[in-house]
Amino acid sequence: MSTSKAAIAETGTPLLPPAFLNWFQSKGWSPRAHQLELLEEAQAGRSTLLIAPTGAGKTLAGFLPALVDLSTRGKSNAPSRGVHTLYISPLKALAVDIHRNLEKPIDEMGLDISLETRTGDTPTYKRQRQKLAPPDILLTTPEQLALLISGKDAGKFFEDLRYVILDELHSLVTSKRGHLLALGLARLRQLQPGLQTVGLSATVADPDGLRRWLLPQTEDAPQASLVTVEGGAKPHITILDTEDHVPWAGHSAIYAIPGIYEAIKAHRTTLIFVNTRSQAERLFHDLWMANEDNMPIAVHHGSLDVSKRRRVEQAMAANTLRAVVATSTLDLGIDWGDVDLVIHVGAPKGASRLAQRIGRSNHRMDEPSRAILVPANRFEVMECQAALDANYIGAQDTPPLGAGSLDVLAQHVLGMACAAPFRADDLYAEVITALPYAELARETFDRIIDFVATGGYALKSYERFAKIRQTADGTWRVTHPRFAQQYRLNVGTIIEAPALNVRLVRQGSKGAVRGGPVLGKVEESFIEALSRGDTFFFSGRVLRFEGIRENECLVSKADGFDAKIPSYAGGKFPLTTYLADQVRGMLADPKRWGALPDQVSDWLRIQRDRSIIPQPGSLLVETFPRGERSYMVAYPFEGRLAHQTLGMLLTRRLERAKARPLGFVATDYALTIWGMRDMGRMFKKGELPLAELFDEDMLGDDLEAWLAESWMLKRTFRNCALISGLVEKRHPGQEKTGRQVTVSTDLIYDVLREHEPDHILIQATRADAATGLLDIRRLADMLGRIKGNIVHKDLDQISPLAVPVMLEIGRERVPGEAHERILEEIADELTREMEQK
Repeated sequence: MSTSKAAIAETGTPLLPPAFLNWFQSKGWSPRAHQLELLEEAQAGRSTLLIAPTGAGKTLAGFLPALVDLSTRGKSNAPSRGVHTLYISPLKALAVDIHRNLEKPIDEMGLDISLETRTGDTPTYKRQRQKLAPPDILLTTPEQLALLISGKDAGKFFEDLRYVILDELHSLVTSKRGHLLALGLARLRQLQPGLQTVGLSATVADPDGLRRWLLPQTEDAPQASLVTVEGGAKPHITILDTEDHVPWAGHSAIYAIPGIYEAIKAHRTTLIFVNTRSQAERLFHDLWMANEDNMPIAVHHGSLDVSKRRRVEQAMAANTLRAVVATSTLDLGIDWGDVDLVIHVGAPKGASRLAQRIGRSNHRMDEPSRAILVPANRFEVMECQAALDANYIGAQDTPPLGAGSLDVLAQHVLGMACAAPFRADDLYAEVITALPYAELARETFDRIIDFVATGGYALKSYERFAKIRQTADGTWRVTHPRFAQQYRLNVGTIIEAPALNVRLVRQGSKGAVRGGPVLGKVEESFIEALSRGDTFFFSGRVLRFEGIRENECLVSKADGFDAKIPSYAGGKFPLTTYLADQVRGMLADPKRWGALPDQVSDWLRIQRDRSIIPQPGSLLVETFPRGERSYMVAYPFEGRLAHQTLGMLLTRRLERAKARPLGFVATDYALTIWGMRDMGRMFKKGELPLAELFDEDMLGDDLEAWLAESWMLKRTFRNCALISGLVEKRHPGQEKTGRQVTVSTDLIYDVLREHEPDHILIQATRADAATGLLDIRRLADMLGRIKGNIVHKDLDQISPLAVPVMLEIGRERVPGEAHERILEEIADELTREMEQK
């Protein structure tokens, strides 16, 4: 094979050594232009972001500079060298997969390069050995990097570090893990100023933001170089074609099991994605029950034991499985060429997430990825179509880069004290070179130092919160070795969302007391939003929420059939703003209805005839009676988190207006509230103006009052307390239970709220709640957008578009297939009502 012009640098020296050129030739390949371009950028000393479609050889391109440099370096007389290249992955499985795929070319080229992984699954003895005899290339995760830089020997370990490769960069930078990683990179640059970074990504909404993220934020604020790869085979995506009735509501997609099973039979290997672990277990069970051909099928998610996950991954690599049901544990980068079909059960909730997941099929640039979308209900049919359309035009909707979290910064400060004594001026100068913290005020940084040193003003008398102290020479040091040990046991930002036991108690004169049976478990994300006295459906009955004691949700029996706060529906991920806009646009344009199944397009036509189709830029509010109740349904299309917050605030306002609301349900698309009084009549008579009901001022006093009554901030505070190191879950030789952690953080929260309400961790908690659980920014944008554009339609019966959200009311009463049949019967009844009109 002749050396191409692209493979020659300006000096006339081939970029690729003979061993590499011969290896490409033996495979019948030629180095791709972007691989050589990235190598040239690296050899010129520049950090680079590579954006390339799935199967374009991103991983090899990212490693080429390191492999070439390692292959040409001379023998060292030193007993050992430090790590030369650090590869950081968002997933343990991806690090393992890269190790397997990189070993082969290294062996085939005969390169003297050592390669090892280091994740949370790596045995302790192996991690200790790696510290003493580092490999040339270490494949690891953000959490392990935090551990490595906190060691007293970090300087020696990284003394030979030349490259840091960051895979699937877009998925790292927008989370607290990304904030931790950015701080880790800032420290690595302090240890090795000449460090070069290589960012790899297939889906990028803001390339310039990622280019800034890769480099230190100095006065001239440089950007990394950019290498992009155009083209690649367009994916082939379809929505499951079935004659079966698409459910009005629900998330299980039971109706589609026969179609999914037939698709598995028609392909070599199928990867089936769902959005939550519970959905993965349910779908795997349903497929196993339908598996008359005894095909090898497996399930993979983060709650499984590591040995089980590794067996599944090895079976996938060996092509011995026909299908794997998985969550996000397998949706990044994994290169299993024999996966020839991806099925996504449930709407993907984001265009970028869908693109990432379907890229696991036919993981080659010149072969189209094949995917089937399986909507679980009728609204999801439109969402799937919108995601499909977005994928074909290459639209991206990854979240924007945000400011760094303060609890993560507190954890990092303690980690740096574990490594060596530091001066506050020096550490501040280092921290603000990380993009998420570039705008960090010195005053805020000093408050973080004080927090790590004392716990804050209200806690400074407690010795256990004094983890660092300033000594006579002006440096900050760890006060006791046990704090360094506890830091290393608790490092990281991933907090598992726990479920609470629901315990039935009896009411006494002084409120609820314990003593009754446990009815089951409910996810904390639902319970934390309740106030005492709220009622909800669970275990076939209406229950009254009495409070949270330790790690249990205490409830008592409630009369009647109305639940004030039924659980809200939705998967793990909230609907992105982009897809929400696309669904709104699809609804408003009858010309696009032709792409939808007949039963869905007919549903929209009936809505147009009986009521109004929601229009972009406005808010449709429908009111109608049903039974002895009055219902209001709004269609914001802003995602379940924003709708959940809106529902809570609207019910407070309706109570003040004497509308006697009884409860609400929120989905990704709509919100319904029901009550005793005729809300439609109140709106028409001006007794309750809609403009006032949806006024933006609800995000002021009403929001504050609700937060004061709910457990939401307490639960968010617990997560911040764990990440910041204020409270540790793991101690040497023992681990606190969820109950013990909750008791500790609840007590501290109460103290701080009373004595130091402006505590830095309370500040971090409120910031987390506003951007996460409450989605305040999105709700505020919506309220501003609809001002003066609220359309009210008073109906004498339920509208077709309202049926799905109405069916979510009390869904917990009957689980499983029986529940699905009941939903269908109710839907048919509602349909008959509409057709009679």
